[in-house]
Amino acid sequence: MSLQFWKPGTEKPRILEDEEGGVLFLSNSLSSSSSSSSGYGYASIEKQRQRLPVYKYRNAILYLVESRATTIIVGETGSGKSTQIPQFLKEAGWAHGGRLIACTQPRRLAVQAVASRVAEEMGVQLGQEVGYTIRFEDVTKPDVTVLKFLTDGVLLREMMDDPLLTKYSVIMVDEAHERSISTDILLGLLKKIQRRRPELRLIIASATVEAKAMSDFFRMRKKRREPESGDSGLQLEPAILSVEGRGFSVQINYVEEPVQDYVRAVVSTVLSIHERESTGDVLVFLTGQDDIDAAIQLLNEEVQTDGKRSSGLILLPLYSGLPRAEQELVFSPTPRGKRKVVISTNIAETSLTLEGIVYVVDSGFSKQRFYNPISDIENLVVAPISRASARQRAGRAGRVRPGKCYRLYTEEYFLNQMSNDGIPEIQRSNLVSCVIQLKALGIDNILGFDWPASPSPEAMIRALEVLYSLGVLDDDAKLTSPTGFQVAEIPLDPMVAKMIIASNQFGCSEEIITIAAVLSIQSIWISGRGIQKESDEAKLRFAAAEGDHVTFLNVYKGFLQSGKSSQWCHKNYVNYQAMRKVIEVREQLKRIAHRIGLVSKSCESDLQAVRKAVTAGFFANACSLEAYSHNGMYKTLRGSQEVYIHPSSVLFRVNPKWVIYNSLVSTDRQYMRNVITVDPSWLLEAAPHFYQLQQSISLH
Repeated sequence: MSLQFWKPGTEKPRILEDEEGGVLFLSNSLSSSSSSSSGYGYASIEKQRQRLPVYKYRNAILYLVESRATTIIVGETGSGKSTQIPQFLKEAGWAHGGRLIACTQPRRLAVQAVASRVAEEMGVQLGQEVGYTIRFEDVTKPDVTVLKFLTDGVLLREMMDDPLLTKYSVIMVDEAHERSISTDILLGLLKKIQRRRPELRLIIASATVEAKAMSDFFRMRKKRREPESGDSGLQLEPAILSVEGRGFSVQINYVEEPVQDYVRAVVSTVLSIHERESTGDVLVFLTGQDDIDAAIQLLNEEVQTDGKRSSGLILLPLYSGLPRAEQELVFSPTPRGKRKVVISTNIAETSLTLEGIVYVVDSGFSKQRFYNPISDIENLVVAPISRASARQRAGRAGRVRPGKCYRLYTEEYFLNQMSNDGIPEIQRSNLVSCVIQLKALGIDNILGFDWPASPSPEAMIRALEVLYSLGVLDDDAKLTSPTGFQVAEIPLDPMVAKMIIASNQFGCSEEIITIAAVLSIQSIWISGRGIQKESDEAKLRFAAAEGDHVTFLNVYKGFLQSGKSSQWCHKNYVNYQAMRKVIEVREQLKRIAHRIGLVSKSCESDLQAVRKAVTAGFFANACSLEAYSHNGMYKTLRGSQEVYIHPSSVLFRVNPKWVIYNSLVSTDRQYMRNVITVDPSWLLEAAPHFYQLQQSISLH
């Protein structure tokens, strides 16, 4: 594959040709201002802080936070927003008197990474003065932690106990441009809270957020409430501050012609960087695990065929489903004489500083979820990124020293065809969890809620229908008691939460909570190229005729009987770190279940009780095998969608007559994941109102 990169705004440079047919690079050199790392890594932490662009805006930021209810800060990636602004606030006294400063991030990994970095800079132990909270993990200490990093979703759950977030003096919503569902709900609720608590300060921070639109959203249009005593000088109109400059310069390079195979183009680019560029690690952006595995395999093949060209490369994948221990490898220092290549999804796009990254390779694509409320199917599709994402990716190269970004698309495409901002997640997602969160927070008029970007009415109506069918909402669309309030208390998908509540009736809460804990983890199996056959054979050792949910119970029992052995996991292709997380999540779910009045009870070997409890939560996902189907085609009972059992399921090729699935994944077909067999009569018992006894569901 032959690619040509050039830096726009310059005369086309002399090309240094790669005899192997790889990437062709610029021959012009970097400017002198970008030729040195300025001794990064040797300076004291305080000097490193002072060198960040945001540092010279310290007084301006503190003045605006003091005088304005909302401050919108736009600063380039690498300017130091995420780590420095919370420290500025603490130093200025915003954490005095038992108050807390919150900083939210859209992603769990970013929360952990930023909190760790801030604790290191402050010279304190993580979990003491500086802590973090993500779902099912709380690393804070009451009355000690004053800087708290957390996901947007966790802060939303805190509102259920403290609707006005009274313990916080300042809330910083970082990486607001990502526009996750939780971010948009949080922004809408914070706007409402400010009307009741004008003394609460908000900071909206991002490298690429549309500042004017965000300012308009937070502008108070109604009659202003008089500020409380001590806040007489507070202005309610938002302020916008632009932080100029980045940590280090980044040279952007584009391909001259569009690439046909971005995975092979990535491999070619990485090899040419390794061969021709000076020391420095490489960060590659691809779309998902399949692409990442394919790129690593191609690079490994290159190592075997041409060791000289690729010697010294350390290849590290990074995606959300990767075990925690493997994720943390990307943060480890690069050994002398080696070059680390981190091949990542867009998980590394924001608030994640990987020390040593100098080169970024941007494929121009990411995987995004798109939900169709009419068919009730959510597709995970590979889609072009936005210009905002492209800038974020390039900024990863300039965090610790001057860098280069290689974009595998043309400059013309970037300027004229790429969308400026991505579609907010709330406009392309299933809104069931979103609606119940708002209902639990007392927001009854969902359609009239003040959204930064309005979701589609069809998706909203579909969510209300599902929640009504689950018995979570009543005829007036209010939370039912006790079921609705119990479901809202459980920090999982409402269908999973309803399954847990139903287990109380069927006397199998111990088993169902175990299943729920497994479903909260992306996968408990070890997977990868070259081990599929062994992994499938290991899975058969635990396979249950009833389906995947009961198989999970068998794995869990085996893990406990082994004494929670890592060797047992390795032998059975079970992910040890994932099983440890299952144990942790299970204990937390048991505490929540006890708090909401559920009785802990095991059904022992009565697997029908387990299947009935699953049916009570997931009856809407019922399917029947098409008569005379020779290829395992099922039809959903609602919508008559054609679906198939996913090859990873223990029921693949078994094709029972009636099944319920946990989720659908769309590739060349619609595949059902985590499938269990059911008796159709249970569907009518669980939800006669949902199926309206349609044709007696063809019970026979």
